[in-house]
Parts: sequence; C-alpha cells; structure tokens
Amino acid sequence: MQPIRWGVLGAAEFALNFMAPAIHAARGAQFSALATSDPQKAEGFQAFAPDIQIYDSYDALLAAPDIDAVYIPLPNHLHVAWTLKALEAGKHVLCEKPMVMEDAEFDALIAARDTSGKLAAEAYMIVHHPQFLRARELVAAGAIGNLVHVDTVFSYNNAEATDNIRNRPETGGGGLRDIGVYTFGAARFVTGLEPAAVPYAKLRYENDVDVFAQVAANFPDFTYSAIVSMRMAKRQEITFHGDSGVLTLTCPFNANVHDMAQLVLEQGDRVTTERWPGVNQYVLQVESFCRSAQSGAAYPCPLEFSRGTQKMIEMVVAAGGPAK
Repeated sequence: MQPIRWGVLGAAEFALNFMAPAIHAARGAQFSALATSDPQKAEGFQAFAPDIQIYDSYDALLAAPDIDAVYIPLPNHLHVAWTLKALEAGKHVLCEKPMVMEDAEFDALIAARDTSGKLAAEAYMIVHHPQFLRARELVAAGAIGNLVHVDTVFSYNNAEATDNIRNRPETGGGGLRDIGVYTFGAARFVTGLEPAAVPYAKLRYENDVDVFAQVAANFPDFTYSAIVSMRMAKRQEITFHGDSGVLTLTCPFNANVHDMAQLVLEQGDRVTTERWPGVNQYVLQVESFCRSAQSGAAYPCPLEFSRGTQKMIEMVVAAGGPAK
C-alpha cells in the first residue's frame, strides 16, 4: 500500500520541532510538501526532509494532486477555515487543537467531512499514547474499584510572551483552549463519560484571555476537579481515585517531550508502576491517522469526541461568569 503523502500548512515552530519530524518518521506516511512564504523557515524542515516540495501559498499546496493529507498548525482562529478548504480540495486533514472557537462550528466541519468522504480530526495526540490506553483498560476493569473522583492539573508560565498567540484574544488564545482540552478530554477518554454539570469555575483573565481556571464538574458516576493555568510553574498530572485504589499518570500530556510517561497504580499496600520510555505519541498519532485514512477504520479521536471537549470548555466558561 502506498504511503499517505502529507503537506504541512505553515512553518510553525511546533510543526518544525514535533509534527513534521513525526510525519517524516511514521510508518505509512511520507512528508512531501510544506507551504510557507519564508524560505528561511523552510530550511529547518529541509534539514531533515531535503526532498520536500516548497509551496509559497497554502492554496497552492492544497491544489497539488500528489498530496493526500494536510497537517494544519496555523493560529487557532484559522483552523476552521483552512480545514474546510482542505476538505473541499479532497485532502484528509489533521488540524491542531483547538479545532474550533465555538461548538457550533463543528456542524460545518462534520458536514464537510461526511460530504468529502475524507478523514478530518483534531491533533489530539494523548489518546494514542499507550499510557492512556492502559489507564482506560484498568479503570474499566475495576482495578481501582468504583471511580469516585478525578483530579488533574496542567500548567506553565508564559506571562512574558506577550506576543504569543496563546496570550492574544484575536488569535483564539487562552489556557482552556490550549491545555484545558487535555485536562477535560483525558477524563472523558479514560471513562467514556461526559460531564453532566459544571457547578463551579473560577477563571482569571488578562487582556481578555483566560490565564487561570479552577474547575469542579459532575460526571454521571464521579466528580472532577482541574487546575488549568498559563501563569503557574510547569506541572502536569491526572489521578483517578477509586473506592479501592488510585491510578495516577505523572506525565500525561507532554509525555513525549519529557520521556517520563509513568502510570502508578496503588491497590492497598501494593504499588505497581508502568513506564513507556522512548514512545513518541506524535508518531503514533500520524500512524493511526494514516491507517484510518487508508482503511476507513474508526479513528480514536473523531470530530465528535473533540466536540465533546469544546462543549465542556463552554460549560466552564459559562460557570465562570463574565470575564473580569
């Protein structure tokens, strides 16, 4: 079977450091093209993929007949428009999160996906990492008994990066869109459940962008709490508390960066630790996407799953009240 031939729309730093190398390394994928008007930025990609075709516009790449799929790492507010254009051009689409600015935009994305017959998905790499597959398996098997509570934190401090798109409202910035998607989606993925209510949310804004969120939510079978912040020291963790055990992922979201993916299962006096050194969740994501695109098999993170996370973000924003 021929590999999926990929093009990247834009020479984003994240694409250069993570996703383009992952496409280049993934089985069943071929990094074939990059769209950028900056030749200097293209050089970084050509350093590891010297044979890629460089296009000076996104439209030119989308018109290329020898490109099967595109990866979109553009600023958040451009995701919907370019995903729709790519689907209309007959390309499969893997788009960076957040895929939308508001839930209603998923209507057009899902319709375009279904009409085109192509795969379109959010680049939600954590569901491809074996630690999350293992956590879901253990929770479902009752390894911690009945699930009672989930708590999670994801934080970093980019206060000084005032020009960063995450700190700018006009580009769809904010901590909930950038990293809240992981704290919310992780609980949903592992449990297979959706939040029934968000009774409490404390949000702090700077320049109309959320930079801190403290969240309490009720799921059908358990309660949930989260801290999401772009103004705290780096930290990430998610813990599933059961009535007979505790399961913790100590590096759940940037596991590939830190190579510290670790699952700790506490069952009374017994503590079991599992690790996955050297696993690249970005490569696994691309390989999974290629398999689904070629075979039509179900993809682990369809648009409907991403829509559920966006709905939870909007529940949190509503519970937090007007920006202050």
